[in-house]
Amino acid sequence: MAEKDLKQMYRTRTVGDFPASIAIMGREYAKIEDLRYGTNPHQPAAFYRPADGKGLVLGAYELLKTGKSGLSQTNIEDMHHAVGILKYMPRAACAVMKHCNPSGVAIETDGRSLKDVYLRARDADAQAAFGSVVVFNRAVDATTAEAIMETIVEGVAAPGFAPDALEVFNDFDRFKRNKEIRIMKLPDFARLPKYIDEGTDVLEMKFFDDGSVVLATPYLSRVKSAADLVPAYNEHAKKGRIDIARQPTARELDDLLFAWYVNIHVRSNGCVIARNGQTLAVGTGEQDRVGAIQQAVAKAAAKYKGDETLEGAVMSSDGFFPFRDAVDAAVKAGITAIVQPGGSVNDYDAIVACNEADATMVFSLERCFSHH
Repeated sequence: MAEKDLKQMYRTRTVGDFPASIAIMGREYAKIEDLRYGTNPHQPAAFYRPADGKGLVLGAYELLKTGKSGLSQTNIEDMHHAVGILKYMPRAACAVMKHCNPSGVAIETDGRSLKDVYLRARDADAQAAFGSVVVFNRAVDATTAEAIMETIVEGVAAPGFAPDALEVFNDFDRFKRNKEIRIMKLPDFARLPKYIDEGTDVLEMKFFDDGSVVLATPYLSRVKSAADLVPAYNEHAKKGRIDIARQPTARELDDLLFAWYVNIHVRSNGCVIARNGQTLAVGTGEQDRVGAIQQAVAKAAAKYKGDETLEGAVMSSDGFFPFRDAVDAAVKAGITAIVQPGGSVNDYDAIVACNEADATMVFSLERCFSHH
């Protein structure tokens, strides 16, 4: 393949023959636009929204700025997963997304500015953040916009943008490398369903190559606050009852809740290591649970390079621990608090491992597997 052909492969907008409207289970959907491409550049794609316009968030985005081309399917999926995390955050927060997983998430602590929140989310994994989609649950100001423009970013989505922030995003004399940045204004997404007692009439759909389809209700959580996290315990048939010896501190509880909400949109098997309202490392897409934890610990070790440890950090796991090895790996790295669903026959051993290390553990009483 000639060099010019290789370049053309990534520049060509692959528009398919998609209808202006479709019907799914009796509901009408109108096409918003043909996308830049689907999952890969040679896959055409289009984006639709319910024709009645009810409850729209992603389907009602306003594209305030685009380069030579519009959005790809992955750009929209990144926004979807970011919104799925940020809708749970009561304070100012930012999710930096890559390939439908968060590379970093941060929430406001100690009165930090939105710029500081963004920098903490970006620098949680600065390498992965290259070419990311950045999503906020607050309006973006000019100072934050300038920080965003310091590195290559695919797109930024938020409920609003200050006028001087939009000027920054269009200042190509200062930020030549980010000419193609896309700016998307989203409606307020805090109103989206979050908890199981709220319910939803939306269904997730998964289509397969043969045309068959799986329908499922989307993920809603039972965990509304840290008070819904249960101190770990186990009733063992032979060993009797065991309880976690140490209760979480207020700071650990805040971080455990934060880490659990982030984990909802981490590809399983997944874990999230966090401290002081910032993800330190995200382990994602592993076939075994201890592998996800080892991956996250290794990421953190590479990031800090011996200058800092995970001492005092917390960790969430989207599924229970079938063995104590995952807990051993976490506490060895300095993690002092863990949230996991609970329910394994080996919870007894996991609790023993925490008690031996003076670590604490709570149960969410729900899994949050995401196999997107």
